[in-house]
Amino acid sequence: MTEQKAQLEQQLWNIANTLRGKMDADDFRDYILGFIFYKYLSKKMALYANEVLQPDGLTFQEIEGHAMEAEYLAAVKDAALDKLGYFLAPSELFSELARRGNAGGKSQFILGDLAKVLNHIEQSTMGTESEDDFGNLFEDLDLTSSKLGKSENDKNELIVKVLTHLDEIDFDLENTESDVLGDAYEYLIGQFASGAGKKAGEFYTPQQVSSILAQLVTVGKDKLKSVYDPTCGSGSLLLRVAKAVKNVSAFYGQEMNPTTYNLCRMNMIMHDVHYKSFDIKNEDTLERPQHIDERFEAIIANPPFSAKWSASPLFMSDDRFSSYGKLAPSSKADFAFVQHMVHQLDDNGTMAVVLPHGVLFRGAAEGHIRKYLIKDRNHLDAVIGLPANIFYGTSIPTCILVLKKTRTSAPLSDRVLFIDASQHFEKVKTQNVLRDVDIAKIIDTYKRYTSGNFEEATTEKYSYVATKAEIEENDYNLNIPRYVDTFEEEEPVDLEAVSNELRAVAERSRSTDATIKQFCDELGINTPF
Repeated sequence: MTEQKAQLEQQLWNIANTLRGKMDADDFRDYILGFIFYKYLSKKMALYANEVLQPDGLTFQEIEGHAMEAEYLAAVKDAALDKLGYFLAPSELFSELARRGNAGGKSQFILGDLAKVLNHIEQSTMGTESEDDFGNLFEDLDLTSSKLGKSENDKNELIVKVLTHLDEIDFDLENTESDVLGDAYEYLIGQFASGAGKKAGEFYTPQQVSSILAQLVTVGKDKLKSVYDPTCGSGSLLLRVAKAVKNVSAFYGQEMNPTTYNLCRMNMIMHDVHYKSFDIKNEDTLERPQHIDERFEAIIANPPFSAKWSASPLFMSDDRFSSYGKLAPSSKADFAFVQHMVHQLDDNGTMAVVLPHGVLFRGAAEGHIRKYLIKDRNHLDAVIGLPANIFYGTSIPTCILVLKKTRTSAPLSDRVLFIDASQHFEKVKTQNVLRDVDIAKIIDTYKRYTSGNFEEATTEKYSYVATKAEIEENDYNLNIPRYVDTFEEEEPVDLEAVSNELRAVAERSRSTDATIKQFCDELGINTPF
C-alpha cells in the first residue's frame, strides 16, 4: 500500500511539474487538483452506475443508444443523486473527454464541452440535499484564463495534455479499504503549499502538526460524534482526526477563502466522506459564525497567526465573548479564536489549537482573557511549545494550547501540563520537521498526565505538571521556561589554563614584534609600534 501510494504521489507531482510550464504553482494547483477531482467523480459515478445496472446485465456505457436510454438514465440519476450527491452522463465522464481530446493522437478541441460538463456536475445537484456541498466547486477552474495559453488552441492543448496524462493513471477506487487517492491529493496540496510560501502555508498545516492535534483531542476515545475546525483551510486537520479514531459521525468547518473552501469540500469527497456527513461553510468565522448553535466533541484549529479582526464593541453582547469582560485586541485575533472555540465545545469535549508564543505572556486584554480562562473557567489543560520554523512561510516558534470544557475530577482539575518540545526536531533543508519519535514523546507525556501519573509526565528539561497556585504566582503568565527549566549549565572555566594560554600568546606576540623590528632596522624604517 505504501509503495502504491508513493508511486501515485510521484506520478501526480510529475504531471504537475511537467505541465506547469511558466505558470505560477499556486495557479496551476487549482487546475491539477480540479481535474483529479473530476476524474475521481467520474470513476465513482461509473462504478456506482454499473452496480445499479448490473441486474439488467448492462454497463453505464452500454445504455447510450439503448432503446430505453432515457428511462435507464433517469433511474441511475435518481439513485446517484441520493447515494453520491451528483450525476454525470456516460458522455460526460473524464475518460470520454480525455479520449475525444486526444482522438487520432492529435489534440481535438474540447474546451467548450469540458466547461459544460463541469457546470453540469454542479447543476445536477440543484434542489437536492447535496446542493451546498457541490455549488461553485469548480469556479477556480477558469478554462478561459490566459494563464493556460495565449490562443484558444494553446489552452486546449495544455488541458488535453493534463487530461491524457491523468487518464493513464489507475486510481484503484474499487479497493474500498484504500484511501490512497485521498492521501495523494493531500500530498499534492502539501507540495504546492511548501513551494508557495506564506500564501499557501495559511491553508495547510504540516502533517506532523496535524497528527499531534488529532491525537491530543482523541486521547481515550475511539469514536467521535463530531469534529469542528473554525479555520479549516483545505480540511487536512479534520481528515487527520478521522484517521486517529475508528469513526467520526460528522465533520464541520468554516473557511473564509473561497478557493480554499472549494479545496476543502473536494478533499472531503475525495476521502470518501459522504456529503451528508460534512458541513463546510464559506464565511469569516469570528464576524459571522455559521455553526453557532452546535456543540462539538472535538475542535482543532490552526488559525492565521495574530490576524486582524474588527473587535467591534457590539461583540461585548455576543455569548462567545461577553462573560470575559474584554475583547481580544483588533491587531491580534488569537484569543478571539480561542474564545470562539471554547464556546462551541461540548461539555465532554477537548480542543487543541496552534497559536504564536505571544498568547502565553502578552498582557493587557489578552492577559485578562488568559487569567479568566484559567482561574475562573478552569479550561486550560496543557501548553506545548513547538520548534520554530515548522510552518510554511513563517519561522516563528508556535505553541499548542489544549483546553477542555469540563475539568472537574481532582487532582487533574488543579493542574496544567507544560511541555517544551522546541528542541526536539530534525532539520530538513530549510524547514524544521518533527519526527515520529518527537510526536510520540509529546503524546505519551500528555497521556501519562491525563491518567493522573504526574511523576512520569514530568521529565527534566522537557515537561512539568504545574499547579494552578504556581500559575497564579506567575500572574497567569504561561511562558514555558517559567515552568520547565531548560537552563543548560556551561562547562566550568579552568582559569589557570586560560592564564597560561594568555601568557603563551603574549610570548608569541613579543617574538613576532622582535622579528618585525629586525626587518624594519634592515630596511631603515621606523617600526609600526
